[in-house]
Amino acid sequence: MKLLNVDLTPEQYREAERDERVRIVKRSLDSRRGVRYHTVMEVYDIGETVPQPDYRSDYKDCRNAEPVVIVGAGPAGLFAALRALELGLKPVIVERGKAVTERKYDIAKLTKEHQVNPDSNWCFGEGGAGTYSDGKLYTRSTKRGDIGAVLKKFIEHGADEKILIDAHAHIGTDRLSPIIARMRETIEEHGGEYHFDSRVTDFILNDVSVTGVVDQHGNRYEGKAVILATGHSARDIYHLFHERGWQLEAKPFALGVRVEHPQELINTIQYHTKHYSPLLPPAAYSLTTQVEGHGVFSFCMCPGGIIVPATTAEGYQVVNGMSNSKRNSPFANSGIAVTVSMDDVPEWAQYGELALLRFQEDVERNMFAATGKEAVAPAQRLTDFCEGRLTSKLGKNNYMGESMSAPLHELLPAFVAKSLRQAFKDFDRKMRGFYTADATLMAVESRTSSPVRIPRGDDLQHPQLRGLYPCGEGAGYAGGIVSSAMDGMNVVEQIAHKG
Repeated sequence: MKLLNVDLTPEQYREAERDERVRIVKRSLDSRRGVRYHTVMEVYDIGETVPQPDYRSDYKDCRNAEPVVIVGAGPAGLFAALRALELGLKPVIVERGKAVTERKYDIAKLTKEHQVNPDSNWCFGEGGAGTYSDGKLYTRSTKRGDIGAVLKKFIEHGADEKILIDAHAHIGTDRLSPIIARMRETIEEHGGEYHFDSRVTDFILNDVSVTGVVDQHGNRYEGKAVILATGHSARDIYHLFHERGWQLEAKPFALGVRVEHPQELINTIQYHTKHYSPLLPPAAYSLTTQVEGHGVFSFCMCPGGIIVPATTAEGYQVVNGMSNSKRNSPFANSGIAVTVSMDDVPEWAQYGELALLRFQEDVERNMFAATGKEAVAPAQRLTDFCEGRLTSKLGKNNYMGESMSAPLHELLPAFVAKSLRQAFKDFDRKMRGFYTADATLMAVESRTSSPVRIPRGDDLQHPQLRGLYPCGEGAGYAGGIVSSAMDGMNVVEQIAHKG
């Protein structure tokens, strides 16, 4: 076997994929000087056996094992549960929302009937926010743990093996949902428990140690430890901590808009040609700039994507983006977000550690007030936003609700609007054609990460509440599916190591 690093045209890459003696190990697409796949491949001689990987994990039967309570069935909670089975602990998952197949009915009510279920929506329910908002498997958090272990568990439960070789792996919402359901089957088959429609309202305390949780129905779930993996939108948990005087910290986050372009335009810009090859995937982009001390960056870019209403409560307007596995929508969208710190919001300083959360909530309420209904997004053409005028006629878009023309240049916080205006012009210098009237902005992209951190020590436990392990995006220690999954696995390993 020879290990080769080669650059291939799309046609050459397709031929290599079809060669039975070739095993692709890594690939990334580079279109800076002609479109090429940077490829790492194993090439086997005639007669050599091409290895067939085995993705099966060694899960133990944990029906009678010591239980660990896991609050939340998002990536952090799910992967904590799967790792618990490997380590001989019984995961007891307590999830405020519904099973993944039932969530879609509540999502349909939100998009079509403007009715939001505060416990079952795009963010809450089995699989968490990632399930119905794309399934991107890319992270810069390479030092947090074994990314390959996370990807292999996805493959074990039905994901395409290609996620192991892609530089920016993606599953797609349509394929991720059944994968999440199969993970539940694995957990239950090996003795784990699921409790849906069980929103945690309090903790069970023994002096300063947490031994379990109580849900809204009064049910109690107890174990040797509690993993708190509630996601970045579980604001009730932050308020509970604040009311009880338990330690919290304000955490910088980012806020902005979703920007939608015709996918054909992004293909033309990125591939430097008007003749798009069907051998190429829909083009993506990654952009960043600095404006007067604020970072402005593209976030969760969705080629061939859809914009979705992501509010979790009545009276708030939030948008997010997703793509199905084929990424075959005629539009590309991306969050374009501006960093927000305590220095930017002095008017909210009175709220202490909840200052940035209160700021986030107020912006979302202002956006709702502009349209008056859940899932109706205030929108504006990009050029109109930058030139400070209301859009008289919106173009076509791929938003899963309704959109309404609104003066986003006035509705957004002044420092956010100013940073976005400058950033869009900077981005056009990097991607000629980005600044166009054919691009539409929708607001508000505010759930980029949690504006609150639930602190933990070197032993991963909360400093005041022993036995409580804050975890994932909701605790402020991850950002996305893979980093959240790794954090969940790390926390369970710490619990098992503690004995």
